Amino acid sequence: MIGVPVSITDYDGTVAAVIDAACRRAPLLVTALAVHGVVEARTRPDVGRAVGAFDVVTPDGQPVRMALNLLHRAGLTDRVYGPTLTLRICAAAAAACLPVYFYGSTPAVVAALAQRLSAAFPGLIVAGAEPSLFRELTDAEGEALGRRIRASGAGLVFVGLGCPRQELFAHRHRDVIGLPQICVGAAFDFHAGTKRQAPRWMQDHALEWLFRLWQEPRRLVRRYAVTNTRFLLSLARQWAAPETFSRSDR
Repeated sequence: MIGVPVSITDYDGTVAAVIDAACRRAPLLVTALAVHGVVEARTRPDVGRAVGAFDVVTPDGQPVRMALNLLHRAGLTDRVYGPTLTLRICAAAAAACLPVYFYGSTPAVVAALAQRLSAAFPGLIVAGAEPSLFRELTDAEGEALGRRIRASGAGLVFVGLGCPRQELFAHRHRDVIGLPQICVGAAFDFHAGTKRQAPRWMQDHALEWLFRLWQEPRRLVRRYAVTNTRFLLSLARQWAAPETFSRSDR
């Protein structure tokens, strides 16, 4: 879609792929991209290369799902939303006795996240919960992180660094970590209870961006003005000349 490889998938397919890779202790890169992430991947070569190497790129936002249906007749009835995907993977991991690891955000957020999800899923084993350093890791730091994660016995890793930092991180550390990495961004804050999600009716009607803009106007007004416009213009161009983009789509 508009030159970014967004997967035509659903919750069941994505969860199954993650659990299968975790049981085999094999690397798998998964991210849930909304409009902002799609535009970042299209306009930034480093992000585009990283996202292009992901195994599963789910349509996190309703506009992305709608675009897949419009351009590719995907027939998707629902998006694959990062926060909901997090819960479904945790439920499946608990059932399969696969320990999980959380990496990202602040010490307070990641601790609350681990505590709340452990309470929500009594069988869930949290192998580790580690905050971000809020900068790019050195090679030595990345290798040390990979050793800690593998030594913890984790079967999979949730990464919450925000887009596109988390995609760049997961891509760079794919082989170092060597396990499924699921990039879920704001899911850390939502499930830790530090940020509110949009009401369900707003989510269902592709208005989640408006709720988040109301929450954080200074941070998001320019992002939405620029990224939403670029997204719509790119969709219009692909609609008019689909052959221009087809080689990069999944």
